[in-house]
Amino acid sequence: MNQQELIPHLFRTEFSKITAVLCKLFGIKHIEVAEDIASDTFLAAFETWSFKGIPQNPKAWLYAVAKNKARNYIARNTIFAEKIVSEITYSSSGIQEIEIDLSEKNIMDSQLQMLFAVCHPSISAEAQIGLSLRILCGFGIDEIATALLTNKETINKRLFRAKEKLRLEKVQIVFPEKEEINKRLQTVLTTLYLLFNEGYYSESRDSILREDLCKEAMRLTYLLIENEQTNQNSVNALLSLMCFQASRFTARKNENGEIILYQDQDETLWDHELISRGAYFLHRASLGNKISKYHLEASIAYWHTIKKDTTEKWENILQLFNQLLQIEYSPIASLNRTYALSKVYGKEIAIAEAEKLKLTDNHFYFTLLGELYTDIDNNVAKQHFQKALSLAKTHTDRHTLQKKIDNM
Repeated sequence: MNQQELIPHLFRTEFSKITAVLCKLFGIKHIEVAEDIASDTFLAAFETWSFKGIPQNPKAWLYAVAKNKARNYIARNTIFAEKIVSEITYSSSGIQEIEIDLSEKNIMDSQLQMLFAVCHPSISAEAQIGLSLRILCGFGIDEIATALLTNKETINKRLFRAKEKLRLEKVQIVFPEKEEINKRLQTVLTTLYLLFNEGYYSESRDSILREDLCKEAMRLTYLLIENEQTNQNSVNALLSLMCFQASRFTARKNENGEIILYQDQDETLWDHELISRGAYFLHRASLGNKISKYHLEASIAYWHTIKKDTTEKWENILQLFNQLLQIEYSPIASLNRTYALSKVYGKEIAIAEAEKLKLTDNHFYFTLLGELYTDIDNNVAKQHFQKALSLAKTHTDRHTLQKKIDNM
């Protein structure tokens, strides 16, 4: 990997690790300081490596520079040092001996602790996702704005307000007590679920699928699995769902980056290793006596790993959707249920159920109605596809719908 490829790659993988460890060291009220030191470390890498070449162990080089910059910052800023003196253990040798632990275990612990801090219930879900992308995934402000369909100014304001709220709440970067973990875990899982979904169906103009978002959500969920306190059934179920969905990444886009619908995908391109992992985590999730929405969504995703249409497949999917809607109602889940309903009981019954939803601002609603009316009343089907086209937000969706209309 050359320098042009290596530095962005390392920024994606190591920026968040350095930031999390320094945030834990300095306290959450000094998030910006941690981010600045991490950013300066990569700036130093860019400047130094351009002249001296890439070091033998680039990651170790970054960690050493980050440690030195952190120590130098504390040494130069007496006021800062005084403010955090109660949070950092000094040795008799002074500043240079401050322990900045960038071991693999401390990095994992710090990221997991930051995840619970960032997902504090005092800040909004949008802010939780934004902070997770910035601090735990190493995304730039431009990238976050693109991923969340907004602009840099909005993201900067959102992150600033969230950080201020965490400061006012005096949120600690520590593992919560067991009882508090159970209370906060749902918020953490919701954030990771939304983060994965942002990637799985991106409405940014340039990409329908942001695999980097999905992979970061999966990586953070793995951290929960690897920690004994958070390795719970619902976490395994969520990771199972992610594995099943991610298994179709390659088959879901063509060479032009356009979406390929499920029924048109080449099954040989599915990642069967990920499917096996999904089945493994779903089995682990099933060992408990509680069923979460992630259990049901993962089970639905499992049945979609079987490409062939069978009565058993769609009857199972329909029953799972029925259970899902009882646990947590969602208009989109209701919409998806009607497709399964059409597979089991026919299009006419499904049309009647779908039209009750009246999701008239959602292009998926009109797309589904177009599909259901096809071969029953093609004129009505075409009207629904045209309405969906007018509401679609991405070039890919518009292109897919236009092809349907042109082929009618």
